[in-house]
Amino acid sequence: MSLSSSEIEGRIRELGPWFHNIELQGQFTAPDHFLGNYPQQKFRKFADAIPADLTGKTVLDIGCNGGFYSLEMKRRGAERVLGVDFDEAYLAQARFVAEVEGADIEFRQLSVYDVGKLGEQFDVVIFMGVLYHLRHPLLALDLIREHVAKDMLVFQSMQRGSAQVPVPELEENYPFEQTELFDDPAYPKMHFIERRYANDPTNWWVPNRAGMEAMLRSAGFRIEAHPEQEVYICRTTERPYGAEAIYPAKGDRP
Repeated sequence: MSLSSSEIEGRIRELGPWFHNIELQGQFTAPDHFLGNYPQQKFRKFADAIPADLTGKTVLDIGCNGGFYSLEMKRRGAERVLGVDFDEAYLAQARFVAEVEGADIEFRQLSVYDVGKLGEQFDVVIFMGVLYHLRHPLLALDLIREHVAKDMLVFQSMQRGSAQVPVPELEENYPFEQTELFDDPAYPKMHFIERRYANDPTNWWVPNRAGMEAMLRSAGFRIEAHPEQEVYICRTTERPYGAEAIYPAKGDRP
């Protein structure tokens, strides 16, 4: 797409405000971002953990926002990149980014809870910065594993609380009267935000590190790498408890 610098600047203002700070022909979409050059500065910390050559691969970017990660995956040669987001304003930004960069990327308005409607699986699923905005985060991970994740999951979530993991590892089971383990800061936890955090009414659940890793394993993802404080590179695996434990027969439900 051939646009002048002033035309690009005008469209950036028209489509704002932006959360992804993306450079478009020398123009930045969010030059005053409170996190700086975000998400580029974060991506640098784990970029090497994702294959540099994605030739022939399909990529699904869930919660694509302004399209930063969708564009990066296309630049690595992915055959097909699909970005989905619930917010049409973000999708308009992402489409503009793809047009300016001449990148063949598809974008659709879709909730993470509806990924099963896509009817296909992807070699790489990107799920960055979405989990803590969901009222039902574990359900979202289950649906991603069940319907769209074929192999690799690139995952990130805000974390708060202890960064420790239980040492030694937790046992398979504990008696009802044993309660002190819940007071251990390293025990898997999810912090519920009833009102607001960071002035954002969509921040609902924020895990500690142990809680985040436990949720990924429970949903059927094996953690392959932890290249950045909040980022995990995962591979699909069997759920440790079996599908029947997550989707019990109707007669077994409480």
